Amino acid sequence: MASTDDRWERGDPYERYIGRWSRRLAPQFLSWLDAPPQRRWLDVGCGTGALTSAILDSAQPAAISGVEPSDGFLAAATQRLGARARLHPGTAAQMPLPDAHADVTVSGLVLNFTPNPAAALAEMLRVTAPGGTVAAYVWDYAEGMQLIRRFWDAALALDERASALDEARRFPLCTRDALAALFAAAGLQQVHTAAFEIDTRFEDFDDYWLPFLGGQGPAPAYAMSLDDAARTRLRERLRATLPVQAGGAIALRARAWAVKAQRA
Repeated sequence: MASTDDRWERGDPYERYIGRWSRRLAPQFLSWLDAPPQRRWLDVGCGTGALTSAILDSAQPAAISGVEPSDGFLAAATQRLGARARLHPGTAAQMPLPDAHADVTVSGLVLNFTPNPAAALAEMLRVTAPGGTVAAYVWDYAEGMQLIRRFWDAALALDERASALDEARRFPLCTRDALAALFAAAGLQQVHTAAFEIDTRFEDFDDYWLPFLGGQGPAPAYAMSLDDAARTRLRERLRATLPVQAGGAIALRARAWAVKAQRA
């Protein structure tokens, strides 16, 4: 079995797997955040640009920057956003930006993948101006992110070693209480949390299954680590257990937890 692989390097496979859903989540998060217009924004771990695009569309930013460690994702975001955002290579825990760079610092679907979330949050505070907002959201891998939860339930039924990659086991941060505790421990004030849900509807089984063959992220990395026979068993287990409707569509739900707070 493959070792844990959280690398996200290629934009197109990511878009088919998760990007198409994260784009629908971002507007809900921004509506809840309700930041005033003409603020300086920073998107930490901007990926292929889903959250940055939503900020440009709805938040009326005075300026917006993004930081992303993956060259492939950074290229995809640059192609999508052009000159509308200033994008920089860098990690959540080490950003090439000055102190108090932004008034609103956000991170979408990233904090759980950072080696040290507390260090990443400390860096987010550093680049946020006093009185500014710091916020983030992550998928609820334990229960609410059904497209991934269904995958791991099927994998674990066939191979107990799959638990080593299961995001529900590996990412205890991805709960309401854990996010609130992380932000409170960092000294942030007025900590609030919320849950957001979207429909993830697949046209047919292939629409669900084929993105797992892109190799981007823990579940696809696991699928592609299997030999052909084991991958076929996993595919057929999923085909038998997913809630397929009469016309072949598969309707699932995806939930994310969000947290926002104010920097002193």
